[in-house]
Amino acid sequence: MVIFEELHKGQLPYLETFSKAAELNSFTGAAKALHLTQAAVSQRIHVLEKTLQTPLFQRRGGRVQLTEAGQKLYHFAQQILELHEKARREVTGRSAPVAGVLLLAASSIPGEYLLPALLSVFGQKYPHIHVRATVSDSMAVIAQVERGEVNLGLVGKKTDNAHLEFRFLARDRMVLIVPPGHALCKRKKLSVKQLSGHALVLREGGSGLRHCFEKSLERAGRSLADLHIALELGSNEAIKKAVLQGAGAAVLSTYAVRHELQEGRLLALEISDLHCDRDMYIVQDKRRVLPFPERSFLTFLETNPVPAP
Repeated sequence: MVIFEELHKGQLPYLETFSKAAELNSFTGAAKALHLTQAAVSQRIHVLEKTLQTPLFQRRGGRVQLTEAGQKLYHFAQQILELHEKARREVTGRSAPVAGVLLLAASSIPGEYLLPALLSVFGQKYPHIHVRATVSDSMAVIAQVERGEVNLGLVGKKTDNAHLEFRFLARDRMVLIVPPGHALCKRKKLSVKQLSGHALVLREGGSGLRHCFEKSLERAGRSLADLHIALELGSNEAIKKAVLQGAGAAVLSTYAVRHELQEGRLLALEISDLHCDRDMYIVQDKRRVLPFPERSFLTFLETNPVPAP
């Protein structure tokens, strides 16, 4: 009821300011985005909190986070702002372009092999949304999401953090790759024991692929100690080049080696006693609300599923 009274007073900008501060977890960031002074942002939030007689934000240093009441208000504020835009569009026949900045972080497989195609199509649908994406390993991406540096991450593993929500993105399949001429190139399948006599190139600790491989070994009653690890590299492209140069075999995602396999520059083998498939996820921090660009990207992914490798 109070929200509608605010609208009646012509105070829709107060809800816009509140929403932007909630999305950016910062009054300073909201002021910059809305071209206001920080004092103006603080004053608008203060008016809403005084009117509702409840705190909407928890202040922690230079960052702010929605209280439970703030979460509820944000939900209604989005409905009101969207209805306002719909009314303007219906009455005038014009709609404001969907704009903003989409902040993403991705681990190497989704970042290097899935995002380029996804963002190309997304950009055609939302040409006014500017995308900033970084690529690292899964643990680094999850840490960025937890710190609020990005709102969405694309990763190859889950963690047990209760504040994080993981949504299915795509299924990934791991294969053992060797170059033509390798001692194993005539085989289609081998066991971990048979692999142990050959040099192996691995991703670095912290990567989702490495985590999946180690878990697969555990389930088979094995560990990395049973294998001959020749190299650990932090890039799928570097691993492929090392394998092509004869540094050893490697376990990589089929997304990463699809073209090399099609061209015959690499060969794929199955490890009979290992199950190396994994799921990839979109991760967000449930304590934070998602800005419109991030919500648009999630909706886009629901209608544009990632094709199987």
